[in-house]
Amino acid sequence: MKTYFKRGTKRRIAFLVAAALMLVSVPFPSYATSSTRQEIEEKEQEKDQLEDQMDANQQELDGLKGEQKSLKRQLADLNEQLTAISDRLTELEQQIGDKEQEIADTAQALEDARVKEQWQYACMEKRIQYAYEMGQENLLDAFFSWESFARFLNLSIYTERIAEADDEMLDQIIANREFIESEEIRLQQEIEELDYLKVQAETEKSRVSGLISQTSNRMADYADQISDAEAEAREYEADLKKLEEDLESLKKKLQQEIAMSQRAANATWRNISDVTFADGDLYLLANLIYCEAGGEPYEGKLAVGAVVINRMLSSVYPDTVLGVIYQKKQFSPVGSGRLALALADNKANADCYKAAEEAMSGLSNVGNCVYFRTPIPGLTGISIGGHIFY
Repeated sequence: MKTYFKRGTKRRIAFLVAAALMLVSVPFPSYATSSTRQEIEEKEQEKDQLEDQMDANQQELDGLKGEQKSLKRQLADLNEQLTAISDRLTELEQQIGDKEQEIADTAQALEDARVKEQWQYACMEKRIQYAYEMGQENLLDAFFSWESFARFLNLSIYTERIAEADDEMLDQIIANREFIESEEIRLQQEIEELDYLKVQAETEKSRVSGLISQTSNRMADYADQISDAEAEAREYEADLKKLEEDLESLKKKLQQEIAMSQRAANATWRNISDVTFADGDLYLLANLIYCEAGGEPYEGKLAVGAVVINRMLSSVYPDTVLGVIYQKKQFSPVGSGRLALALADNKANADCYKAAEEAMSGLSNVGNCVYFRTPIPGLTGISIGGHIFY
């Protein structure tokens, strides 16, 4: 393999490159040579993707809001059910309270009826006992002792009526007691039914309360998801705004770049014979060619080298290889650090060195082109390998 530099030259070149980097001392964003069109295309694609993501996010957000709206309706229905159940429970509790009071009143009435029945029995027993103790003789004595038969007859009728009244009253008392007992049984049955309805209502209330709790939790979850989706939508909007600003900036830069290319074409050009190359230019250019066109055919490597030399020869660009390569935002391997790594290990192969040497001798297979990039629709120029030169 042909030797392109003497022993010790690599160390001197590395020193010169480091010194140049210190002198330039500017940050290098990731820009490829004439990559503005590519960046615009990439930004447009990124914008399309972001808009698709925004649409998907909006659909998700609409779906979440729809679910939240449905849950709100469910929650409203459940709250109405709970209110109705609570009202029903209040009504049942009131009815149960009333029934319990009726039962208490009935129990007291039943006790009073039993006492009255016992009293009536006692009275009847007294009268029967009195009539028995009087006997037949006493009755005859009483008959003959009366002043008149009419008075005795009146007494007999009175006594008979008292007996009939006792029998009638006793029947009424017994009937009343039996009625009160039946009422007590009825009230007990009714309160049991009310208790059953109350248990059912409480069970239903517990079920609806559980559904309300579940629905509320789901609503809270949807609220969190909606909040996240809205935050994501705001981020998308901010990113889209930034992309649009970047696109506008890149389009302006592209216009400036095209104007620069036209200016370079119409500007004064030096002859290659008037150029004096510095130590390390070959080493630097070969490694840049490796970074930009390492996988390209030899013609592509030579074309990249020719672009660098064309810029150096044009009066609108720096007049040194070092100045051209490290001009701000021109060669992405500079900004990404790949060129520095290549220089540290001398990654350039023989073809890279040969292409750099021929370009530095004035050989160009791309005429006066000062830009190159990967192909994009609408861009015309000289196509070599994976690049278009213009």
